[in-house]
Amino acid sequence: MHEWIQYFPSAITVLDDKGIILNMNDKSAETFAEYGGKSLIGKSIYDVHPPYACDKIRRMYETGDSNYYTIEKNGKKKLIYQQPWKKDDKVAGMVEMSIEIPFVLPHYVR
Repeated sequence: MHEWIQYFPSAITVLDDKGIILNMNDKSAETFAEYGGKSLIGKSIYDVHPPYACDKIRRMYETGDSNYYTIEKNGKKKLIYQQPWKKDDKVAGMVEMSIEIPFVLPHYVR
């Protein structure tokens, strides 16, 4: 992992093609501290998600489709972006980014 990613102020979590957590930057470890933080590396994402979320993750692996939504938690609004990554045109894993965003966000049409 490039050094800048480690200190990037948004959570970045990288999974392999089986849903095993390969890496987490510092913000990701902080975000998921209550679940073990960096000790989650090497563990299955399916162990820390409810069944409906696991089904969505499996479909993303099958289709290569991305998933994105916003949440509000602990007084903060976040954009969650989940995107499978490919190697040799096959899904090789997934990246999740959790980005804190303002409650009122400008929108531009360009």
